[in-house]
Amino acid sequence: MVGSILGFNMKRSEFMTTPTTTRAIMGKQFLSHRSAMIGAMIVTLFLLLAISAPLITPYDYTERSPDLLTAPSAQHWFGTDEMGRDIFTRVIYGTRISLWVGFFAISGSILVGSLLGLIAGYYGGIRDTFISRLFDILLAFPSILLAISIVAMLGPGLNHALLAIAIINIPTFGRLMRARVISVKTEDYIAAARAIGMKDARIIMRHILPNSWTPILVQGTLGFATAVIEAAALGFLGLGAEPPAPEWGTMLSDARQYIQLAPWTMIFPGVAIMLTVLGFNLLGDGLRDIYDPKMKV
Repeated sequence: MVGSILGFNMKRSEFMTTPTTTRAIMGKQFLSHRSAMIGAMIVTLFLLLAISAPLITPYDYTERSPDLLTAPSAQHWFGTDEMGRDIFTRVIYGTRISLWVGFFAISGSILVGSLLGLIAGYYGGIRDTFISRLFDILLAFPSILLAISIVAMLGPGLNHALLAIAIINIPTFGRLMRARVISVKTEDYIAAARAIGMKDARIIMRHILPNSWTPILVQGTLGFATAVIEAAALGFLGLGAEPPAPEWGTMLSDARQYIQLAPWTMIFPGVAIMLTVLGFNLLGDGLRDIYDPKMKV
């Protein structure tokens, strides 16, 4: 009737927004977002390199040749290191380590941090105070120094570096989830759910979490880039992956004494780190622009 009064007819489906429609709209926004697409292509490239590493290079990352510190050539695209190992092969296999560390470290941070932030934000009181002070203590230390301290106590190694990176990123996701939960739980539909007798666990699973995951997803993408840098920093200091593992930070550490004689031994691992971090940062910025209404014009 309103449509007739205004002089036009409107179908009910034209002003209803379904989850499928919302996903389609966001998908189109993602495809039209230049930075997000560039980041997605870079990340996809490194994922493909990690998966198909044995098919790309004929060498093994531990294989040595008599050609020491040779410049890039048709036989060795990125040259060789001080032990005669093919740098291109080691960079490709190093992609596996960096992505593996980033994925599991950030996944652990998201799992633990989100759980603590959910408890603190939803229940409040003494639990909120205790968890918030725990986050403050962890954030009081510079992240890389805290990671170094943790690895120094546990001993050098890739698994210990992964654990340290996961621990230092917990407060970031915890505080983000806490703030989001505090905002969501004041909505009218949460009050209505409590009024009809819905239990806390069901409210959390059906209403709180589905409306709180978006900033965690965006921060997780950005945190992935940070985890790659932190893993490389620990490897550079000798606290990450142990030789002969082709970890990019370790490769930089081994090559620093040859920076004038054979600069390619440092350039290519450094470029790999830069491109990986750039890809995840661009992807994270794009997701933030798409999912955050405040970023939309």
